Amino acid sequence: MGPVNWLAVILAANLAVAVGIVWYGPLFRTGRPLLEGHGAAPRDYGMALIVMALAAWLMGHNFARVGAETLHAKPWLYWMMSGGFALFITVPPLFLGLVRYGVPLRNRLIDGGFWIAAFLAMGTVFWALG
Repeated sequence: MGPVNWLAVILAANLAVAVGIVWYGPLFRTGRPLLEGHGAAPRDYGMALIVMALAAWLMGHNFARVGAETLHAKPWLYWMMSGGFALFITVPPLFLGLVRYGVPLRNRLIDGGFWIAAFLAMGTVFWALG
């Protein structure tokens, strides 16, 4: 197992939060920002960053286990694995949880799409810094 790229972990987490700000702001204008509430405090963004850092840490550990040689020979694995985490681990429980609370289908799709886009963005950071 190779070393975890900690710089990529930190940058990927920050990019995922930035994707969320754009996703829920100018891109879809859902009226539901990345963080709920009127004028989210900086500590709330800190919490979002911690959550994304945990996901990026998992991703970084996974890429370290695969190894630099394999990832260099098969660069599509960055997006296949990061997108796979989103599609098969993150989005299904989110979708079911939102169904339980009666969230409309449009909002469920937007929320699921955000996690897919955020994880693919994180995979791109690991690829760029790999």
